[in-house]
Amino acid sequence: MDFPAVHGYCSNRCLAGLSRTVGRLACGHAQVMHEPVAICTAALIFVTCLASYFGFRSPAVEEKCIFRPEPILAGKEYYRLVTSAFLHGGWGHLAWNMVGLYSFGRVLEWSLGKGGFLLVYFGAIIGGNLLSLYVHRHHIYAAVGASGGVCGVIFAYLLLFPGAGVALYFALPIPGWLFAIGFIVASFVAMKNARDNIGHDAHLGGAIVGLLIAAALEPAAALENWKVFLLVLIPSVLVLVYLWFNPLFLPVLSFLGRPFQARARQRRPSGARPAASQVDLILEKIAQTGLDSLTAQERALLEEVSGQYRRRSDSKKPDSGLAI
Repeated sequence: MDFPAVHGYCSNRCLAGLSRTVGRLACGHAQVMHEPVAICTAALIFVTCLASYFGFRSPAVEEKCIFRPEPILAGKEYYRLVTSAFLHGGWGHLAWNMVGLYSFGRVLEWSLGKGGFLLVYFGAIIGGNLLSLYVHRHHIYAAVGASGGVCGVIFAYLLLFPGAGVALYFALPIPGWLFAIGFIVASFVAMKNARDNIGHDAHLGGAIVGLLIAAALEPAAALENWKVFLLVLIPSVLVLVYLWFNPLFLPVLSFLGRPFQARARQRRPSGARPAASQVDLILEKIAQTGLDSLTAQERALLEEVSGQYRRRSDSKKPDSGLAI
């Protein structure tokens, strides 16, 4: 499952704004409004379900369209940035994404119009996949799913309807701004820990891009709710800056450079170095004097650490081979 099952709810302020939006678009008498058909939302759900079904039945279709850094960067198959959003890792994965798209997408379509809604959705998909491409540009990596676009739709919805909230698993209501901040922090921590098979980078990138596109389309909403907008935007920008300079989540000392590493080694008592620091020293020795200069003890340590990483990688590999 990509993200917690969410469902929007509105406060009185939000309901008033939503009623005005629906009232402008709905047909019929003012006293009896019928919910307008969100054509683009319905079409996206239908096409995504159809494409995912063909992907389930045909590994060749899935392989041709999924997100993979190497074919995109080396083979210039840029279409994968979009087509991967129409495939999913299973029926449960597909169902949760489509429930989220239906819950928030149709309201966003009524508010922004068809063009604005599609711009948010596909902009979030492409933006999320571009961030994922940057983070995983040196990895053997595969991903499918519309979650980046759905996250963008949710964040755009929270900006346009500031009184709205999110009900996690349809039961636990929390304010929209709190959900947004928690989502950003949780996504960053999950990306750093890398303990699951979820594409948190695409979710985070999609959410940020959706928020920014909605703010560009409705600047009055961003100005009216500038405190909430900045409260969400500032940590998002900080996370993106960190990822830009340190996409591999290297230790802070490694990230800062050699002078800081040297100072840390000087302050650390001899014999108390952790395995990672010892490996760093061994790698520096290899770079300076070659592999043949290693002692038997140093070779054994490299083999041990390599085996640990290999076992850890094998233990968390998903059956499908996909990050969803």
